Amino acid sequence: QVHLVESGGGLVQPGGSLRLSCAASTNIFSINAMGWYRQVLGKERELVAQITNDGRITYGNSVRGRFTIFRDNPKVYLRMTKLKPEDTAVYYCKATMYPNYYWGQGTQVTVSS
Repeated sequence: QVHLVESGGGLVQPGGSLRLSCAASTNIFSINAMGWYRQVLGKERELVAQITNDGRITYGNSVRGRFTIFRDNPKVYLRMTKLKPEDTAVYYCKATMYPNYYWGQGTQVTVSS
């Protein structure tokens, strides 16, 4: 069982930056992969960024070059820059420990002027 707590969401103007953090209840290097996903009401949850325990990183196409995932055990962070209104969503942290996975409660990010 892994407990995840996200923080750092909020309201930001287009072009601005935010940093999200996800605190895990265990050593994140014991977790196969940590990831950030986002969801807009009525749409499927989509991958934003993921980092595996051996350091492999994957980004969603819409955020590559603007967002950065990094870690400092037991936390994983998502640095978001050049934010756009279409980045508005609830952002969730996910921990994958095969065959199980765990979600945080989510944090709202709103990009608006």
